[in-house]
Amino acid sequence: MPSFDIVSEVDKHELANALDQANREVGNRFDFKGSGSKYEQEEKVVTLHSQSDFQLKQMIDILQDKLTRRGIDIACLKIDEPEIFGREARQRVTVREGLETTLAKEIVKQIKESKLKVQAAIQGDSVRVTGKKRDDLQEAIALLRKSKLEMPLQFKNFRD
Repeated sequence: MPSFDIVSEVDKHELANALDQANREVGNRFDFKGSGSKYEQEEKVVTLHSQSDFQLKQMIDILQDKLTRRGIDIACLKIDEPEIFGREARQRVTVREGLETTLAKEIVKQIKESKLKVQAAIQGDSVRVTGKKRDDLQEAIALLRKSKLEMPLQFKNFRD
């Protein structure tokens, strides 16, 4: 039976490259000279360091630009409120991956409500969709691409 998996992933290598480019741009820009502004990554959390809230907003714009140029959907970012301590400002940006159970249930619900001849099952942090015909699976993919969900989706392991 044909099937495919619905996942939400971020290419870690592309993320590291985008952060490296953003760090270089912040280091070269005149308005950031001497401010000690930088990006640091720990697992799925990127921390922005700067002197003011205004510079943090500029750094977020730079980061989002570099991520989109590298093919990473910025809808997967969760941007926290800035923390300002005297002459230092910090902001955490979390890169979300995987389908949370509430989102996975919403995907399964949308597929079932569409009356397509496919079955959807939650498997960990992904959703597996199976059907008898390849065309039905392609209709399910088109349906999910049109829907407005909070996380970017990728469709992998399409098998006949």
